[in-house]
Amino acid sequence: MRTIDFSPLYRSVVGFDRLASLLDAAAAQDSQAGYPPYNIERVGDDAYRVEIAVAGFRPDELAIEVKENLLTVTGRKAANDEQRKYLHRGLAERNFERRFQLADYVVVTDANLSDGLLAISLERQLPEALKPRTIKIGTTPAEALIEGDKAA
Repeated sequence: MRTIDFSPLYRSVVGFDRLASLLDAAAAQDSQAGYPPYNIERVGDDAYRVEIAVAGFRPDELAIEVKENLLTVTGRKAANDEQRKYLHRGLAERNFERRFQLADYVVVTDANLSDGLLAISLERQLPEALKPRTIKIGTTPAEALIEGDKAA
């Protein structure tokens, strides 16, 4: 894998250190094992869904946490090897932790486990102050403007 050195960026710009840190973290995360597999889907203008293949996990063995724009999904499987004698064990059923960096104002709205897929719904919820708004342009008759100038 190719690595990128952001040192020249730090010398010439101010305020982009968070972006560089996010890129570094994403590059490090790609080197993690690919377990469990997942999909990230855009389902609307400001809506997303993350689907994680968690076959064999029950809802009480999964945890979803969001802290400081970091979504962490953790699976902890209880060991039950004493009761079974496997001839071949091809299903992983191993513990995992999968992390996703969220953009500002992206919140988790729902999580659902069905058919071995954990679907996590996300939505970008901009505060009213950041949403675009239309400013109404008022009109004043020309006579009122002229009379206002005479009074001054």
